[in-house]
Amino acid sequence: MSKNYPEREDNIYDFAVLEPEATYSYADYLKWQFEERVELIKGKIFKMSPAPRTRHQEIHSNLFVDLGSYFRKKDCKIFSAPFDVRFPNNPTDSDAQTFTVVQPDICIVCDKSKLDVAGCKGAPDLIIEILSPSTSSKDLRNKYELYEEHGVKEYWVVYPGESVIEIFELSDSGKYTSKGKFLGNDIISTPLFPDLILKLEEVFIED
Repeated sequence: MSKNYPEREDNIYDFAVLEPEATYSYADYLKWQFEERVELIKGKIFKMSPAPRTRHQEIHSNLFVDLGSYFRKKDCKIFSAPFDVRFPNNPTDSDAQTFTVVQPDICIVCDKSKLDVAGCKGAPDLIIEILSPSTSSKDLRNKYELYEEHGVKEYWVVYPGESVIEIFELSDSGKYTSKGKFLGNDIISTPLFPDLILKLEEVFIED
């Protein structure tokens, strides 16, 4: 059974003093000044991977450049990790009432009212996660369920080793359905952004 962590007024500089079984809020998260990068999912701490591998970064860079070029003249905004996305259960929840904050590799936010100085409060329209060996289970299970629950319209999962992108689209029932796995010379387009054309051979190109 999880236990509530007694709120502290001072900053925390050592990850080791945190209690793994405790439940933390975004208010706690803001006081953590240690080097380790972490995410909170429903109050539980998840360590992020160390510096991503070179292939991860190459794919991330290609995606961000291509999508950034598309969104440059659009109303939607594109953001890259580290960028905090908070998922309160209610829009008016305070920092102490918010128990989930994640840092997607890339996210697209079209509702600018969700943006503030701290990042994004509420569901982005599109989230992209590039799998790493140490985080793949979290991205495929915990984050899949989280993004579905909070209404992220599209969730893209990138498999670097296989040079594949799988796209999940939120249905009218509020559940994700897979739109398929894309690879090779495939071109990605999406109902969210009808004039977006993303060539996978350019995303996964290797120098």
